[in-house]
Amino acid sequence: MTLFKYYFILLLLVVLMACGTQKQATDNQNLNEKTENSKPVELSEEKRIEFEYLFIEGLKQKMLGNQEMAIQYFNGCLDINPQSATSLYELSGIYVLKGEIVSAKLLLEKAIQIDPSNKWYKLLLAQIYQGNNEYSKAGEIYAGLLQAEPDNVDYLYQSAMLSASSDQPKKALNAYNELERVVGYNEQIALARQQLYREMGENKKAYAEIQKLIDTFPDVPEYHGVMADMYKEDGKMEEALKHYHKVLEMDPSNGFVHFSLATFYLQDNKIDEGYSHARKGFSNPDVAIKTKIQLYLMLVNAPDAISLDDSDIEELVALIVEAHPDDARSYSIMADYLIQQKRSEEARDYMLKALDVSSDNYQLWEQLLMIDNELLDFESMAKHSEKAISLFPSQPLLYVLNAVANLQLKEYQKVLKSLESGQLYVADNKRMAGQFEMYRAEAYYNLGEKEKAFSSFDKAIGINSENYMALNNYAYYLSELGVELEKAEVMSGRVVQVHPDNPTYLDTHAWVLFKKGEYRLAKFYMDTAMQNGGDESDVVIEHYGDIHYKLGDVENALKYWRQSLEMGNSSKLLKKKIEEKRYIEGEE
Repeated sequence: MTLFKYYFILLLLVVLMACGTQKQATDNQNLNEKTENSKPVELSEEKRIEFEYLFIEGLKQKMLGNQEMAIQYFNGCLDINPQSATSLYELSGIYVLKGEIVSAKLLLEKAIQIDPSNKWYKLLLAQIYQGNNEYSKAGEIYAGLLQAEPDNVDYLYQSAMLSASSDQPKKALNAYNELERVVGYNEQIALARQQLYREMGENKKAYAEIQKLIDTFPDVPEYHGVMADMYKEDGKMEEALKHYHKVLEMDPSNGFVHFSLATFYLQDNKIDEGYSHARKGFSNPDVAIKTKIQLYLMLVNAPDAISLDDSDIEELVALIVEAHPDDARSYSIMADYLIQQKRSEEARDYMLKALDVSSDNYQLWEQLLMIDNELLDFESMAKHSEKAISLFPSQPLLYVLNAVANLQLKEYQKVLKSLESGQLYVADNKRMAGQFEMYRAEAYYNLGEKEKAFSSFDKAIGINSENYMALNNYAYYLSELGVELEKAEVMSGRVVQVHPDNPTYLDTHAWVLFKKGEYRLAKFYMDTAMQNGGDESDVVIEHYGDIHYKLGDVENALKYWRQSLEMGNSSKLLKKKIEEKRYIEGEE
């Protein structure tokens, strides 16, 4: 019923906008505009010719889509004749197209005041009221129009729907009954009345309305589905089940009823029966993919009592892919499922298939790049981000992701080039501007341009004082160089205060303290880092060894240095520490 309603509204609006002007030109050949509520404006021959010229030019520019020029011409008409309802109407139509509803409404109200007998003005105003949720005002207009044309089907439909939208169900019922008198009994009217009865709590009448549809059109299975849904909503499961099975009896391939039965049985903890119906619904290509995705999301988020096994869920998603091979959403939903299962490689394959179908979908490219990043496949991330940038050059995040990939690939000049290319699109996005400066700083530092790097870090933090990654990395680089250690301590201290369990941030703070000679305090923070996953990082382990050495514990220092080496740390300095059994100052 909803689909029919909005289609009808849209159709009527199109008819009004397309036909109103033509009709108006016919109804108002007298450009002196004699009206009921205003004195006619007497124009000289010269002014009449000028008015006609401006009006025709206005119509022409409106048809060509030159809205601003059309507005100027019609305003010129009003300068000559302020009582020109036709010009007001044409201007209001342009403002509707521009989305300036208040102006359109005021112009039409004035046009109707000048010429209250013109139904085309009233119809457009009613549509504007309706679009602005002023249903009562729109209803008043249709009520007035119905007095002149009591059997007009369009007016009757609108009056009924507006009454329903205005929470006037009894008035809406009367309107639908009057409409039925004119057009006869039909599905749309019956379904509309059924909904109104449900809203009014008159369920017996609602059931009777659908039963009448079933009796009148016994070969239409959908009406049994409506009846089943009502019984289900009211908790009458046996009656609901009888009507669902009636639908299947009449139409065995009806995918929607399989979904209804799937939900019915799963909620009743009859998993096998529910899953059987779910499979049939998911495999049916005639069921919209949106409906399947909604059921899939319901199943994966369902309580444990009705949840399916992972293998069952995966089979259902595979059925979506099989039924909708030309829809990118099918591959995307499979990718989402595989990501949840921590099968990122497979997820990326499906995301690439989605992009084969819909390469112009920005969100899919963003998801693909996030998977590349998760897989630490920075070569693919660089390649895919370059492709995405070529398709969506105004998306600043793509330049950031490209910079991240090239940083990991040690392509620092490419990082700077990418950030420079994307700078234009950052605009007023301060958070994004901070990211640009942070990654620019990383590139400069690794190119040995320390002053430029620290300048960019200062800019990044100035833009966003809560950019904790920038604060952390800036502090670490300062400590590595042994400069501005007080500043480094303040920055790293702020970071660990907000992220007290992050081993990377704890390691940085400990290393700043180490550089300041505060070895016991450094060990305190490094102990915390080790307890929170820092023991999985060869760099953290090496630093832990350095701290032990400075505290006089050479045995443990060697232990952690060797452990770092075994974990894959290829630092020449580390090997020298182990060989000489002593801490050696130098950049890591």
